[in-house]
Amino acid sequence: MESSLHQQLKQHYAGDGATEVTLGDFRIDAIRNDELIEVQCASLSAIRKKCGKLLTRHRLRVIKPVVIRTRIVKCKRLGGTVTSRRLSPKRGSVLDLFEEMIYFNGIFPHPNLVLEIPLLHVEQLRVPRKKKSRWWHKDYRVADVSLESIEGSVELREARDLLQLLELPHQLQQFDTAAIAQAIDRPRWFAQQAAYVLRNTGAIEKVDRRRNGIIYQRAA
Repeated sequence: MESSLHQQLKQHYAGDGATEVTLGDFRIDAIRNDELIEVQCASLSAIRKKCGKLLTRHRLRVIKPVVIRTRIVKCKRLGGTVTSRRLSPKRGSVLDLFEEMIYFNGIFPHPNLVLEIPLLHVEQLRVPRKKKSRWWHKDYRVADVSLESIEGSVELREARDLLQLLELPHQLQQFDTAAIAQAIDRPRWFAQQAAYVLRNTGAIEKVDRRRNGIIYQRAA
């Protein structure tokens, strides 16, 4: 079932345009000023093939939201009285996009594609789970997610736009994943994911291999 968040973002980005439009074999979330709009709250891997086919003939804007703050609302039942409301300690960042871009390999960048990343505050509605089917399941289920606000947005059109998200020091001419991890204050495994994405999109290139890893530089 479509979440409130997906519906709200679809309406927001459609503006005066049409929503839920059939185009050939595809169902498009919205069309605005001859630009197709796809809102993808789930993994980008789910729309990879669809985007690849659409981009051969159409301009496409993929909306991939990143949740930077979540307000958790609990009810004893769906539609019932709210029993608690609190902010989740977990915070998101636009850098979280790199974990998704691994599954968008070969799609971005493309001259017909704009990847837009809205930074969101959302409300997550939780209700008790009637029965846990597996021991590792939580004792609640997420009944819905809705939009509180859009705090900002980032547009990516070229590979170098992805590199700029890392805000690496300009004087860092050559670097390995350890240097990336230090610059963005993330674990090295995350920096390795980022380097994989940047290399496959053409934003950086390999210049050397040393004992402690591959050395990269910004692509010309």
